[in-house]
Amino acid sequence: MVNSTSSKANVLMMKKLLIFTLIMFVFGFALVPFYEKFCELTGVNNLLKPDVLTKENRVDESRWVTVEFDANTRGLPWQFRPLQSNAKIHPGKPVDVMYEITNNSDREISGQAIPSYSPRNLEKYLKKFECFCFTKQVLKPNETRQMPVQFVIEPDLPVDIHTVTISYTFFELPGSSSAVKNDR
Repeated sequence: MVNSTSSKANVLMMKKLLIFTLIMFVFGFALVPFYEKFCELTGVNNLLKPDVLTKENRVDESRWVTVEFDANTRGLPWQFRPLQSNAKIHPGKPVDVMYEITNNSDREISGQAIPSYSPRNLEKYLKKFECFCFTKQVLKPNETRQMPVQFVIEPDLPVDIHTVTISYTFFELPGSSSAVKNDR
């Protein structure tokens, strides 16, 4: 009799778990349209729509700004460079730039790029949609990779600014494959 009661309880629990699993599965699929609608209403997920980031979708075609691109490494055996040294742009117009990086060592290395800008406070007017600086980069020995940066400089940039510089410096992250040590 104990076996029969235990068996019924197990069957009941199995039914409850299957129903719960089915409900969670349906809930997972239902979240996608809810999330998209929420993001559309709040403007949270605007990375897929670069024009949403620019104020009133304006492009100031009455002026040009020269953007200079710079690339550096600190303590890394990497070669890092922008594929173009500068671009002449209209404020408010999205820009795509490619950088190239090569690991010249015989070990896998993790690095992170830190951006810096000139003039001071440019970050108030610079909106990035995509950048390799958002995540760590892991390069295998002798690997070369091209990485995009997509951004816009807001039309509210002061009119007396005609040239800006966007610079990235790569630093090695702790936990990379250990370098060959000299025991002298």
